Amino acid sequence: MAVTYTSTRNRQETATASQAILKGLADNGGLFVPDSIPALDVDFGTLAQMSYQEVAYEVMSRMLTDFTEEELKHCINSAYDKKFDTEKIAPLVKKAGAWYLELFHGSTIAFKDMALSILPYLLVTSARKNHVENEIVILTATSGDTGKAALAGFADVPGTRIIVFYPKNGVSPIQEKQMVTQKGANTSVVGIIGNFDDAQTGVKNMFNDKQLAKELNEKGFQFSSANSINIGRLVPQMVYYVYAYARLVAEGEVKAGDPINVVVPTGNFGNILAAYYAKEMGLPIRKFICASNENKVLYDFFSTGVYDRNRPFILTSSPSMDILISSNLERLIYRIAGDDAERNAALMKSLTAEGRYEIDDNMRQKLSEFYGGYADEAETAAAIKRVYESDAYVMDTHTAVASSVYDKYVKETGDGTPTVIASTASPYKFTRSVMEALRGDCGDASDFELVDALNSLSGVPVPQAVEEIRTAPVLHDTVCDKADMEKIVRGILL
Repeated sequence: MAVTYTSTRNRQETATASQAILKGLADNGGLFVPDSIPALDVDFGTLAQMSYQEVAYEVMSRMLTDFTEEELKHCINSAYDKKFDTEKIAPLVKKAGAWYLELFHGSTIAFKDMALSILPYLLVTSARKNHVENEIVILTATSGDTGKAALAGFADVPGTRIIVFYPKNGVSPIQEKQMVTQKGANTSVVGIIGNFDDAQTGVKNMFNDKQLAKELNEKGFQFSSANSINIGRLVPQMVYYVYAYARLVAEGEVKAGDPINVVVPTGNFGNILAAYYAKEMGLPIRKFICASNENKVLYDFFSTGVYDRNRPFILTSSPSMDILISSNLERLIYRIAGDDAERNAALMKSLTAEGRYEIDDNMRQKLSEFYGGYADEAETAAAIKRVYESDAYVMDTHTAVASSVYDKYVKETGDGTPTVIASTASPYKFTRSVMEALRGDCGDASDFELVDALNSLSGVPVPQAVEEIRTAPVLHDTVCDKADMEKIVRGILL
């Protein structure tokens, strides 16, 4: 059955999977959503015998129905290869009463690799399928991890360019060094004076600028997105939840069909939405535990039904979650509004105009599968120390937020359902915060001195992604005001 993609703000705007991947963002700021999610008609016993790549094909072929088997398998096998430091791609590790799904074994040591390793192949294939002759310009905003993973994925890919905006003072030193040392003749990295929401808003405004699109087209360019608003990011993320469940079945930890819970450290809502879509495909997930840091806009939303971004923006030790506008939540809002594009568009208009919206009681009832929790900075550090002392396992700050929230959830509910925690980044990406949690004030030690200290403490090898930037030269040093983002893009392309 062919799956058609529809705009969350206009049901008349539809696209095939490849067209939605190419376009990235629907007109009027809407996001593409599947008109239906097919059942995963492969039993879990069979999936339990499959490799990550094989599970990926079973999941993605149900969602990307205008890709041929040959095209899709080429994309999958090109993405999930030696770029990952384990053949399992996404191993499960049982620690401290939960299963940690390690999503950081790719080339940039963050979960964004899981989707951004395949997106360039999906995009190039989509361009060929739709006879696109323009050069594809990947325009993206990052809160830290998407930027480097997208840069690594698209560097020197023929027919593409990539421009990444990041908050100059809102990412970790390792994250920034990873981006500004990125090689590739088609890559551009720009720091902005502002926060991630400013960067994301600037990018969305350029996507919706019809005059800019006309000028770019005349010069042989067209925008596409590598952010999680692109359905080509979201579908690959469904895979690892199905794979994790299949591994639990294979290892006898759950019986096929038994429910699990998932805990996801959440900023832009894409990662947890992928789990929600996986459930709609047939994965038996009982509870979606949405873990926020001190920028707890999602916690407040699940608690009250009010989404309100009118609050101070807090820089935390988990910067990839320092977000007040969770773009992918719109896809869930559309679903719980009964696929009512007009209702959804009105709510999003209210968010733009007033910075807030409120859902009705009927919509709130449809969120009963979600549990919102948050961890402050002290609780995040305490979780890192607790799990290290109990299990000799070192987590990054984002995973620690999830671990802390899960601990609260169990104490509050007594729910003993087997639980998978999405472990979204290597601790080496946030060494100062991790080492301070474990050993206290790190003083004047450099970030790379702390890398070596963490290596001595944990015994976990330093990832190649960190080793290679120790002495790498800075290749991108542009910084601009948030108001000048379009001017910078014009300078790069026009």
